[in-house]
Amino acid sequence: MRLRLSFIAVLLCLVAPVARGDEGNGLAVTDPGALRALETRGFGLAQLLDRARTTPIPNDALFALPAMTPVRAALDDVFVRYLADHQKHQPRVAIGVGPGHDVQLFGQAMLTSPDARFVLAGIVNRMDRAYVAPDTCGEIRLIYRLTRTAAGTTPPRLPMTLNLVLHAKDPNDTSVTCADLAGRWLNSASFTETGASHADRLLKSDGPLVTITAAHIDRIETNLQIAHRPKSDTQEFRTDYLQKVFRFDATTKQFRESPMENQIDRDRLLADAALGHAFREWLLAPNNLRAFDRGMVLIPEKFLASSSLSSTPVGFVRSALQPEFGLTGRAEKSVFSDRDVIAALERAASQGGALENIRSPAGFARRLNDITCGGCHQIRGIGGFHFPGADTLADQATQGTVPASPHFIGDQPRRRDIVMAMRNGKAPDFSRGFSDRPQARGNNELAGSPLLDGWGATCYRPNQKGAADKSFASWTCAEGLACQQVGGDASSAIGMCFVK
Repeated sequence: MRLRLSFIAVLLCLVAPVARGDEGNGLAVTDPGALRALETRGFGLAQLLDRARTTPIPNDALFALPAMTPVRAALDDVFVRYLADHQKHQPRVAIGVGPGHDVQLFGQAMLTSPDARFVLAGIVNRMDRAYVAPDTCGEIRLIYRLTRTAAGTTPPRLPMTLNLVLHAKDPNDTSVTCADLAGRWLNSASFTETGASHADRLLKSDGPLVTITAAHIDRIETNLQIAHRPKSDTQEFRTDYLQKVFRFDATTKQFRESPMENQIDRDRLLADAALGHAFREWLLAPNNLRAFDRGMVLIPEKFLASSSLSSTPVGFVRSALQPEFGLTGRAEKSVFSDRDVIAALERAASQGGALENIRSPAGFARRLNDITCGGCHQIRGIGGFHFPGADTLADQATQGTVPASPHFIGDQPRRRDIVMAMRNGKAPDFSRGFSDRPQARGNNELAGSPLLDGWGATCYRPNQKGAADKSFASWTCAEGLACQQVGGDASSAIGMCFVK
C-alpha cells in the first residue's frame, strides 16, 4: 500500500503545476462553488433525467427512476458474474465487502443507498469528438462522483464516476452553429468570476452552458472500482475497474446496455475463429489502419464488448488482444501476429506513405490497447480515474488542487486546437498520439513538462542490441534527464524520464 500511495503522490506532483495553469483554457468547469450552484440550476443528475425533479436526490430514488432501472439491473448482473468468476478460479481467496477479505469488493449497496448520491464533479468540453458525429459538434460531459452523504461527517467520495454524455448541440437547432458554440467555450477562459457568480456567467445568453438541455442526452458511462486486493505478505497489490456504457433509448425513455466504442471483445474474437479473422481483415485494411493510426477508428459493433474490466497497476500497456492478467490470473493469446502487422504496414505505406504513430508491431499492439475504454483507463490515471473532479461537498480548506489526471491535462492542447479550428471555420485535425505521450502540436507548450519529455514523462528505452523501435523513437527526454526503468520489469521498453 505504501508503494501505491507513493506512486499516486508522484502522479499528483507530475500533474499539479500544469493542471493549475491549464484549468482556465475554457474547456472544463472545475470550480467547486460553480459546480455546486449548477447542480441547483438544472445540472443535477436527477433534474436532467426527470424534469419533474428540482433538487438532487439520493441513489435509492435515482435508481427507482424508470430511465435508470436497466442500469441497476445490468450492474447487479455484473457483480453476480464477477463473484462467480472469482469463486471459480480462486475458490480459496476470500472476497467480500470491507477489511478482513483478501479481495475487497465495492460496496454494491451504496449504489441504491439513501445515504449516497452522485454529485456533479466537473463539466468537460469534448468537441474534439465531432469526428464521430459532426452534426452534433461533438460532446459535452457532465461528470458525477458517487458520494456518501451521511450527516455529521465530511462526505467521503467513493471510487465510482458516472458520466452523462450529451451532444454538444441539437443537430436540428439552427440558432447556434459549431463555430458559435466553440467560441462560447473559448471565451469562457476569460471569465474571472468564481462560485455561484461563475455559474451565472456560464448560463447567460452567450454562455457555453445555456444551450444544454436534457434533449441532448446520448448515453451514460460508468466506471467503478469493483474490487481491490491490498498488498500483503502473500499477495501483490491489484485493483479491478469496471466500465460500462448505457445509451438512451428515446422510444422507451430508458438507458440500455450498449457496446462500448472500440472496446474489443477479446473473448469472442479468440473463441470464434471466423469472427477473429473478419476483425483482423477489417482492421488491417489500409483505410481502416490509417484511421486506427490517427486514433479516429470506429470499430463495427459486431466486434465489441459491452463491459470492460481493467486492472492496475500495469507496466508497458498490453494490447487488448495480448496476454493480460486480472485478479483471476488468467491469460489469453492474441488474434494478430507480427507478420500480419508488418505486411499491413507495408501495404498502407505503399498506398499513402508511412503512418504517423504505428510503425512496428509493438506500436500496433500499444495502439490496439490505447483505443479501448479499458486500455485508455489504465494510462496515467489518478486513483483509477482520468477526471476525479472537484469534491464539491468538502470544506474549502480541504479542497484538492488537481481535478484531473496527467493524461487529461496532456490532451488539453490538442482539444483546444480542435475547438479553435471549429471557431475559426477551419477543418480540425482530429488525430491524436498515444494516450500517455501527447502529440507535439502547435507551439509545443508541453515541451519540458512532465506530460511530454520532462521529469516523470513516459519515454522509450531502446534495446541496445538492435535498432530502436520506430513507433517510439521520438519518446525522448529533455536535456539533463534519462529514460529509466520503472517497476520491476527490466525488459520493458517503456520507462520514465528522471535525472541521470
